[in-house]
Amino acid sequence: MKFNFQNNIALAIVVMTAQVTLAQKRDANIGSEEVTVTKSYSPTISDANKIKEIPSLDDDGNAKKETIKYSIFSFPVASTFAPLKGKAEGVDKTEQAHLYDNYATLGIGNFGTINAELFVNKDLNNNNYVGGMFRHLSSQGGIKNADLNTSFYDTALDLNYGGNYEAMSFNLDLGYKNQSYNWYGLPGSFGSTLIPSDRNNLINGIEPQHAFNTFSIGSRFSFDESALNQASLKFIHFSDTFGSNENRFIAQPTFQFDVRDELVKTKVVVDYVGGSFENNYLKTNTQAIKYGYTNVGIQPSFVMLKDDWTLNLGAGVFYSRDIENSRGTVFVYPQVTASLKVVGDLMIFYAGAEGSLEQNSYQQFADINPYLSPTMGDKITRNYIKPTDKQYDISAGLKGKLASNVSYNLRAAYLNEKNKALFKSQDYNESANNAAYAYGNAFQVVYDDLKTLSFSGNVKANFSENVTFGLTGTFNSFTTGAQQEAWNLPKVKIESNLDVNLTQKWFTGVQLFYVGSRMDMQQNTSFVPSTAVKLDSYFDLNAHIGYKHSDRLTGFLKANNITNNGYQKWLNYPVQGVQIVLGANYKFDF
Repeated sequence: MKFNFQNNIALAIVVMTAQVTLAQKRDANIGSEEVTVTKSYSPTISDANKIKEIPSLDDDGNAKKETIKYSIFSFPVASTFAPLKGKAEGVDKTEQAHLYDNYATLGIGNFGTINAELFVNKDLNNNNYVGGMFRHLSSQGGIKNADLNTSFYDTALDLNYGGNYEAMSFNLDLGYKNQSYNWYGLPGSFGSTLIPSDRNNLINGIEPQHAFNTFSIGSRFSFDESALNQASLKFIHFSDTFGSNENRFIAQPTFQFDVRDELVKTKVVVDYVGGSFENNYLKTNTQAIKYGYTNVGIQPSFVMLKDDWTLNLGAGVFYSRDIENSRGTVFVYPQVTASLKVVGDLMIFYAGAEGSLEQNSYQQFADINPYLSPTMGDKITRNYIKPTDKQYDISAGLKGKLASNVSYNLRAAYLNEKNKALFKSQDYNESANNAAYAYGNAFQVVYDDLKTLSFSGNVKANFSENVTFGLTGTFNSFTTGAQQEAWNLPKVKIESNLDVNLTQKWFTGVQLFYVGSRMDMQQNTSFVPSTAVKLDSYFDLNAHIGYKHSDRLTGFLKANNITNNGYQKWLNYPVQGVQIVLGANYKFDF
C-alpha cells in the first residue's frame, strides 16, 4: 500500500500524541526490574596509523591546467589634456620701511615753549661722511607765585666728520652750547619783615638771569689689528656770565695684547681739569679762586672663561695731582666682576667689587643743577672742584628672563665714597647790596664721606610687537660723615613706561616718575640758625600720542606733568604745571 507524503506526516503526529498521553498518565505502575552485571568494563585502544606526508589526491582539481592565450586590442583615444610646466609658488614679501638719513622736529606749546631739532647726515663717498645736529628748547616761564623771571632756553649745535676703513675708523666732533636760566627760587618767607613797598623794590632790583657757554672738540679712533685698540680725546671749555672759566682735557687710549694665550686689555686715563671763579660767595677774596687737578690712571684686566663662569680680573691705579696745592696722592682700586649662568640665559648670577677715581667739574655740576651760584669755597671751607674717591662698590644680583619676552635685573650694592659732591642751598640775607644769586635762590657744592646701601630692580617686557612695558626702582639708605644729611639725594626713585602701537598709523605712550623726599638746609643769617628742610616726594606723569601720516611725516601731541603738580625739584624751585606741546617730525634725504 502506498501512502502519500501528507498521510505519513499525519500518522507520525498521531503516534507521538498517543505516547505522550500514555507517559503522562497519573498513578500508573511501571513495575521494577533487577539488573545483574557479570563483567567489568575493559576499554581497549586501537592501533595508531601515521598520516601520509603527501596524501594521495584524486580529484578533478589536480588536473593539468590549460594554457590560456590572450591579446590586447589597442586603439587611440582622442584627448585635449596638455600638462603645464611646474613653477614655485610665489610668497608675498613685506615691504621694508625706508630709513631716512635726516629729520626735522618742531613742537610748540603753552608757556611759550618751543622744542626744535634738526639732524642731517651726508655720505661724501664710500668711506667718509659729515653730519650735524641742532637742538633748541625754550620756555617763557609762567610758573605760579614766582616773583622773578622763570624763563629759560637751551641751544646746542654739534658737527661731526668721520670715516670707516678696513683697518680703522674715526670720528671728529665739534660742539657749542648756550644755556640761559634765572635764579627765581626765592624763599617763601623772603622779605616778610619788610613793608610791601620795600619788598617790591628789593625784588625788582634783582637781575636773576645767568648763562653758560660750552665749547667742545673731540675725536674717537678704533683699530682692528693693532695693540692700540681704540682711543678718544676731548677738550671742553666752559664759562658763565660771572667770570668763571674752566678747561678740561680727557684722553682715554685702550691697548690689548696676548699674555700666555690670554687677552689682556689695558685702559689708560689722563684727565685734567683747571679753572677759576672770580669771587667766593661772600666776595671776601682779593684774587680769583683757582683750582686744578691732573689724574693719570692705568686699568689692566683680562677675562677668564670656564664652563658657565665668566671672571673679569682687573685693578685700577691712579695718581692724582692737586696743582694749586702741589700735592699728589696714589689710589688703588679693585675692578673684579664675575657671572655664573645658573639656568642658561634664564637666570644669571653676577657679583663684583669695583672702584675708581671720578673727576668732578663745574660744567658737570651745572648740567645737573643749573641754579648753582658762580662761586666756590675759600680756604676756610675748601669747597673747591675736586675728584671723588669711589673706594669700592660691592654688588651682587640676578638677571635673566622670566619668559622669552620678559627680562629682569635685581641688584644689591654697598658703595663707599670719599669727597662725594652734594648740592645744598646757600645761606642768605636780604641786603640790597647782595649779588643776584645771594638771596637764598642759589646752591653750593659741599663734600662729604658717604656710604650708600642700595637695592634696585628693573623689568622689561615686550607683550607683543605693539606693546612694551618697563619698570625700574631704586631704594637707598645713606650714612654721612660730617654732613647732617645726604643733601638732595632721594631715598626712593621709581620710573615706569608703557608704549603701545594702536594701529599702523596711531601710537601712544605713558611715562611715570616718582621721586621720594629729600633733605636740604637753608638759613637767613639775620635770624635764627638754620634747620633741615624736607622736600616732599612727587609724581610726574607724562603722556604722548602720535599719528604717522606717511613714512616721512608724523604728528604728535605731548602732555607733561598731567597732574598739574607744582612740585619742587630743588628747594624753592617749583616747576611748571601741565605742559602741552603740539608738533610734527619730518624725515628726508638729500
